[in-house]
Amino acid sequence: MRKGPLCLMLVTLSIVAPAHGEEAAEGANSTPLSLSAGSQINELQQRLKESERQREELSKQLNNADGERESVQLARLRQENQRLKLQLREVQAGSSIPRLLTDQQQWFVIGAGVALFALLCGIFASGARRKRRQWLN
Repeated sequence: MRKGPLCLMLVTLSIVAPAHGEEAAEGANSTPLSLSAGSQINELQQRLKESERQREELSKQLNNADGERESVQLARLRQENQRLKLQLREVQAGSSIPRLLTDQQQWFVIGAGVALFALLCGIFASGARRKRRQWLN
């Protein structure tokens, strides 16, 4: 047999043997660790319950604060709505005079006025006398 695999086997055995001995030593002391782990689990469960109770209290407080904030906003919006309704009534009462023209008719009249103004500007710009040559071009 070669020396290389034999050395490798000896090194492997020397590493594995102490590790195996440590596992046996840990197994002998496992009972106190399980008791302390059980008490830690109980303590952590109690802390979890306490944390959940505190979270629920805080969420209730947050909901109450949100409700108060929303009620303040709601009251402000209602006041503004009433104020706007009053303004609308005042404007409607003030404009009880019927309008002569609708919006569409007003735009038609404005367009006719612009066309008439453009025609007059064209007449005055060309001069009072017209030459026959102007008609031929």
